[in-house]
Amino acid sequence: MSWYRPFGTYELIVIGIFLLAYFFYIVRVVKIGRVLKTPVFGVFGKIVLRSIYFGLLIVSLLGPSFGSAKREVKSIGKDIMIAIDLSRSMNANDVPPTRLTKVKFELNKIVEEFSSDRIGLIIFSSEAFMQCPLTYDQAALNLFIETLHTGLVPNAGTDFAPALSMALDKLESKEDNSVDPKAKIILLISDGEDFGEDTDNALEKIKERGIKLFTLGVGTEKGSKIETANGYLKDRSGKDVVTRLESKSLKKLAAKTGGKYFEINDRVNDTERLINTINKVEGQLRDARVMDVSANKYTYFLLAAFILIVIDVLTSVKTIRI
Repeated sequence: MSWYRPFGTYELIVIGIFLLAYFFYIVRVVKIGRVLKTPVFGVFGKIVLRSIYFGLLIVSLLGPSFGSAKREVKSIGKDIMIAIDLSRSMNANDVPPTRLTKVKFELNKIVEEFSSDRIGLIIFSSEAFMQCPLTYDQAALNLFIETLHTGLVPNAGTDFAPALSMALDKLESKEDNSVDPKAKIILLISDGEDFGEDTDNALEKIKERGIKLFTLGVGTEKGSKIETANGYLKDRSGKDVVTRLESKSLKKLAAKTGGKYFEINDRVNDTERLINTINKVEGQLRDARVMDVSANKYTYFLLAAFILIVIDVLTSVKTIRI
C-alpha cells in the first residue's frame, strides 16, 4: 500500500486535539454519572465507535492506494518555432516599459503553458539567427528569453523572409520529418515593419507544407520615438524617428496560411487568446506507454467512516445522551 501524503505534523496535531478533547469529555461524563448515580459504562462503547471512524477519516485523508491496474499514458505535443523581431524599433516604449520587454514577459507565459511541446527561438532583424533549437527544456528557453536585446542582431531594418525560411527549415529538418505538419506552428512576433522582398516566397513554402503561421503584433498605431544611449534615434535629416505598429503585413501573413493575427498594445493584450488558439491545434502522438498504477482508495474509508457516524448519531446511551 502507498500513500498520497505522508503521516506528518498536521495529522499528529489533529489526533492530539481529539485525544485531549475526549479526555475532558470522559472526565465530565464520569462526574455527571456519579452525581446522578447512573452507570456510565455505555459511554465507552461510544468512545470505541468514535475512535474507529476518526481513525478511518485520518486514513482517508492520507490517501491510501493499493491494488494495480494498467493505464496507457500518451505523450502528445506540437513543435512551435518562435521568431522574435529584435530590430531597434522594438525598443520603443509605446507598450510600456518597452515593446521588447513586454514580449519577453509574455513569452515566459507561453513557454510555461506549452511545457509538453517542443519550442525553439529565432531572432531576426534584416538577418535571422538560431537562438535556441527545438527543445523541451523550459529553463534553457527562459534563460535565452531573458538575455534577448536588440544588440544581438544587425540593425539594418526588418525582413521577415530570413526568419520565416529558417523557421521552416528547422521544422522540416531530417530528424523532424516524422512530425505531422499540422502539429507544427510558426509564431512571428514583430512590430510589422517589413522591408524584405522575399517574404512572399517564404510564405508560399510554409503554406505548401500546411504549417500554420500565427503573428503577434506589438506596438500602437500612434507609435513612439526610439530611445538610444544618446537620446532618440534620428533619421538622415536629423528628425526623431517615430515607429508605429504596421499590423496589415502581419495580418496578411497569418491569413495566407490559415493562421491568426494577435496584438499587444497599450490597451489590448491578446496573449491569452493566442495561447488558447495554439492549444486548439491538434498535437501529434509522440509516445505511448502502458504503466502499472495504483488508485487512491480513500473513498472506501470515507464511506465506512460516514456509516459509523450515522450509527453514532442514531444511537444513544441510557440516561446520558451523547
